[in-house]
Amino acid sequence: MAKNLVVVESPTKAKTIKKMLGSNYKVLATVGHVRDLPKSTLGIDIENNYEPKYINIRGKGDVIKELKKEAKKADNIYLATDPDREGEAISWHLAFLFGLDEHSKNRVVFNEITKNAVKKSIKEPRAIDLDLVDAQQGRRVVDRLMGYKISPLLWKKIKSGLSAGRVQSAVVKLICDREEEIANFIPEEYWTIDADLKNGRKGFNAKYYGVLEGSKEKKVELKNADEADNVEKSIDKDSFVVRDIKEGTRTRKPKAPFTTSTLQQEASKYLNFQSRKTMRVAQELYEGISIGKKGTVGLITYMRTDSVRVSEEAKNEAGKYIVATYGKEYVNLNHSYGTKKNIQDAHECIRPTDIYNSPEAIREHLSSDQYKLYKLIWDKFVTSLMSSAKFETMAVSIHSNDQVFKSTGSRVLFDGFLVLKRKGDELDSEQDLPKFEIGQNTKFVKLNKEQHFTKPIARFTEASLIKQLEELGIGRPSTYAPTISTILARNYVEREDKRFIPTELGQTVNSLLNQYFGELINEEFTAQMEDSLDAVEAGELEWKKAVDDFYKILEKDLIVAEKEIEKIEIRDEETDIICDKCGRNMVIKMGKFGKFLACPGFPECRNTMPLIEKIGVKCPKCDGEIIVKRTKKGRVFYGCSNYPECDFVSWQKPVDKACPECESIMTEVNNRRGKLLKCSNSECGYNEKVE
Repeated sequence: MAKNLVVVESPTKAKTIKKMLGSNYKVLATVGHVRDLPKSTLGIDIENNYEPKYINIRGKGDVIKELKKEAKKADNIYLATDPDREGEAISWHLAFLFGLDEHSKNRVVFNEITKNAVKKSIKEPRAIDLDLVDAQQGRRVVDRLMGYKISPLLWKKIKSGLSAGRVQSAVVKLICDREEEIANFIPEEYWTIDADLKNGRKGFNAKYYGVLEGSKEKKVELKNADEADNVEKSIDKDSFVVRDIKEGTRTRKPKAPFTTSTLQQEASKYLNFQSRKTMRVAQELYEGISIGKKGTVGLITYMRTDSVRVSEEAKNEAGKYIVATYGKEYVNLNHSYGTKKNIQDAHECIRPTDIYNSPEAIREHLSSDQYKLYKLIWDKFVTSLMSSAKFETMAVSIHSNDQVFKSTGSRVLFDGFLVLKRKGDELDSEQDLPKFEIGQNTKFVKLNKEQHFTKPIARFTEASLIKQLEELGIGRPSTYAPTISTILARNYVEREDKRFIPTELGQTVNSLLNQYFGELINEEFTAQMEDSLDAVEAGELEWKKAVDDFYKILEKDLIVAEKEIEKIEIRDEETDIICDKCGRNMVIKMGKFGKFLACPGFPECRNTMPLIEKIGVKCPKCDGEIIVKRTKKGRVFYGCSNYPECDFVSWQKPVDKACPECESIMTEVNNRRGKLLKCSNSECGYNEKVE
C-alpha cells in the first residue's frame, strides 16, 4: 500500500509525477478547486468583517470523498497544487478537508516537472504560505462583491445575463475609450518625397529631410501638394551631392526570456494563437509529454510567471549548448534584463527544462501546436543567453541646391543571437549603402512624391491589449485569457480582422458603469487594487482591510446608482428577413455560438434561423454566394451558400478578384507587414500587397 499521498490539480500532471515517484506514492488530482463561494448567494458575511462562506463545489463530491479516503490511509500527505496564488489556496482548502494543521510542512511545489526537480521538491516540503492564500482570498472576495452587487443592477436596468467585474469592466472601458478616440480622430494631410539615386552601379534611396539654412540643415514637414511641388521644382536633378557622411557601429541586444504576458503576446503575433489557446498548450508542455525513451517529462517550467530570472544551473547548461553549437563568441550569460515593479519572482522565466530537448529533436512527439509554441519558448530562451548582434552603420546627407535628402543603411558585422531568429524577424530592413566620398555627385534616377494622411491609433489586437494591460498593471497575466474570453462571450466586444471592437451593448454597459462606478473601473484604481493584493501577498497588508477599502466605495456608488439609473432599452437589430411563421421582421440575437436570427414575437413565436453573412463575392465553383461560417469552436471560415451541393471552402476571406496568373479566386491575408491579396491556388503562390 502506498504510504505517501501527493495531491495535484491536473490528472495529466498526476500521471506524469506518478511515473517519477514510484510505487510508494499515490498521486491524485483535484481537477481544479474543491471548495469555493456558493454560486446561488453572495457567500460573504459583510457584517462579520467580510468572512467568506466556503462550501464544497457541487459535482466534486466523489473527488473529495476519494481524496479524504486516501488521506486517512497515508503516512505522509504532500499538497502539490500549482505554484501560484490559486494553487496555494487549493492546498489550504485541502488542508481543511484533511484536517491538517495549516502550519505543518505539507506543501511542495513543482516549478518544473522533471524527475530531479520532483524528487528534490518532495524532500523539501514547507508550510502553506498564508500570505499567498490571503492574497487569493482578497481577490476572490473583491471580485465576488463587485460581480454580485453590480450585475443584478445591470439585469434590472438593461437586460438579464449581463455581468460586471473588477478587471473585466476595466478592459471593456479600455476598448471603448480606444474606439471613441478613433471616432474623434481628424486625419491630416502630409507628403513624402524619396529620391532613387545611383552611386556607380549600385542604387539606393534617399528620403527628403528639409532645407539648408546657412550651414545648418532644418527639418521640414510637407503638409500639402503645393509644398511638395515646390521642393521638386527647386531641386537640380543633375546635382545630388554628398555633403556629410557619418559612419559608426551599433549593437542589438537579445530580448528577455518569456514571461506569461510576453509569451501570450508573441504567440498571438507570430503563431496567431489566442491567449486561451496559448495557455492551454503551455499547460500541456508543462504537465508532461512522452518523448520516447526519455519517458514522460515536463518540457517547460511553470507557465504563470512575470519573472525573467534564470537559475544558474539552467544558464550554464544553455551556455554549454550554445558554445558547442555555434561557438564561444556566440554566448553571453551576463545580459541584464530589467524587471517591472511588483513582479512575483518566486518562479523563473518560462524556459525549456532541458536545453538538449531541442524542438527538432523531439518534433515527432509533439502535436503541431505544441511544436510551434515549444519552438517559440526554446528559441527565445536560447537567444536571451547569446551575444548581441553588431552592425556597421552609415548616415549620408545629400544636397540638391538647398534641399536636403538623407539616406541611412546598415550592414551586419556579427549576427550574434540573430543566427537563431526566424527569417525576416527583427532583421534590419535598412539598405546596405555603397561607399561615398564627400563632394561626390550621385546620379539621379527618379523622384517619388506620395500623399499620405495621418491615421488614428489602431484598435487593440489581443497582443496589444495584453501589452497595455501589463503596462497599466490591470489584472495578472494569468487572468488575461479568461477575461478576454468573458468579454467576447458576453457580447461586450467583437473580434473583427483580429481586432477588438465594442458592441452597442458593450458601449452601453461601459457608459453606465463609467458614470456611476467610474472610480472602481478606471485604470488607476484597478492597478492600485493589484498593488494592494501584492502587499497582502508580501505580508504588508491585511486582506480584509484591502477589501474594506474597496467595498466602502462600492457601497456608496450602489446607493446613488439604484436611485438614479433608469431603465435602458437596447433594441435588437432588425433585418428585412421575414419570419416564415408569423410574418414579423426577424431580428439579430447573440447566442453561445454567435449571432442568429430570431422572431421578435417571442414567446408567442419561437422561430429562429441561422444568420447568413454574405461577403459580396460569388462562389468560384458555382452560382452560389460565399458566406461566413463558423466551426464548433467559433473559428471563422468561408464557404458556399449552396453547401452541401458545392464544397468550396476557404480559411482566408475571398475577394472579388481573379489571380492574374492562374485566374483562381484571390483571398485576403493579414500578416505583420500588412494586408496581402494571395492566390487561393496553393500551387500558384501569387500575392500582392494591399496599400
